[in-house]
Amino acid sequence: MANYNHMRIAVFSTKSYDQEYFEKYNEEHEFHLSFFETALNTSTANLATGFDVVCIFVNDLVDKATLKILSTIGVKLIALRCAGYNNVDIKSAKLNNIKVVRVPAYSPEAVAEHAMALILTLNRKTHKAYNRVREGNFSLKNLIGFNLHGKTIGVIGTGQIGATFIKVTKGFGCKIIAFDISENEKLVSLGVEYLDLDEVFKHSDILSLHCPLNQHTQHIINENSIALMKDGVMIINTSRGALINTADAIEGLINKKIGYLGIDVYEQEENLFFEDLSEHIIQDELILRLMSFPNVLITSHQAYFTKEAMDEITLTTLENIKSFKNNLELKNEVK
Repeated sequence: MANYNHMRIAVFSTKSYDQEYFEKYNEEHEFHLSFFETALNTSTANLATGFDVVCIFVNDLVDKATLKILSTIGVKLIALRCAGYNNVDIKSAKLNNIKVVRVPAYSPEAVAEHAMALILTLNRKTHKAYNRVREGNFSLKNLIGFNLHGKTIGVIGTGQIGATFIKVTKGFGCKIIAFDISENEKLVSLGVEYLDLDEVFKHSDILSLHCPLNQHTQHIINENSIALMKDGVMIINTSRGALINTADAIEGLINKKIGYLGIDVYEQEENLFFEDLSEHIIQDELILRLMSFPNVLITSHQAYFTKEAMDEITLTTLENIKSFKNNLELKNEVK
């Protein structure tokens, strides 16, 4: 292996806060960091020429063609600064002898608490009350909500974030039903009832998505699954945008089958999220349609964004790179 005393790392999709955290924690590692605002894809992959490692985020696209370029220019490691890796072709990475590492858990509380914030905001309409009161309008008209206490919450995916979300909702006195390919015995002992996926769709007042995006979960929320749900169901997604078929969700909102939709992720978010587009004409018809509904709340992939999570993401990413540099076992490798 080459001499990695001064590992050269190309950090893609960089925002000011990414640079701030990486520079703060890099002092002890003394890696050579270069920050690129652009996303990594086939047309930008050549920017990584001369680098050993590329560090990427949720909307960088590392497909077969990108990996071929990275391999040709000598990149040996892809370091994801997130948990999900649906945007990386893992098989092609292996074929090109490029290792992939991720941050499997940074702060499950950050995402779980944001999911709850979406539920409470949509339900109690605090965002609307805030704007009204600022305009001197103290009326309660159309601000009516419902008690969370006693409601049935369906959780799809009970990994670390899903499990944390369940513990949060238990405090509100909710009944929890869940679906996952494997049951978590600790959650069962807390009173969580695991059911078939269709049963979770049928019985939930609120559905919260906490599963990874893969071929089995893509568009798990679609015309057919929405048809099974209770009238006026609330759907919350803080996981990955493509878990929801957006066009089908819009149809569900129009016919009032979906009573509330809270999303922190969106199928086509790579062209929108993390940017200030306030002076631009947004070309995405589906997001514009979603934004027009009074019972839809959209945040732009900020569920993970807490100080604690940023600390953990940065430290783990740098540790992953250090392990690679020192030829140690990569405990966070995606295989």
